[in-house]
Amino acid sequence: MADNAKKQLLHLVFGGELESVDDVMFKDLDKLDIVGVYPNYASAYAAWKAKAQGSVDNAHMRYFIVHMHRLLDPQSAAPQG
Repeated sequence: MADNAKKQLLHLVFGGELESVDDVMFKDLDKLDIVGVYPNYASAYAAWKAKAQGSVDNAHMRYFIVHMHRLLDPQSAAPQG
C-alpha cells in the first residue's frame, strides 16, 4: 500500500431488539439486523443513524458501530473520528 493511500478502517453496523433498555442483552440473536461493513467511520455512522432513526418508535431496538479495524489490528487502536 502506498504511503499516501488512505488506510481502510472497517466498521460493522448491526442492531437488534434488547431484552431491557438497561442492558445490552439481545432478545433473539437469530433476528440481529446486520446492516453492513463500511470502509470508514463516516459511512458507518450514516448507516447507523439511518437505522437508529428508522427504529425510534421501538425503545428496545438498538444499533451499534463496531470498530472492526481495532479487532484486526490492535496496535492501531487509536481513536478514530
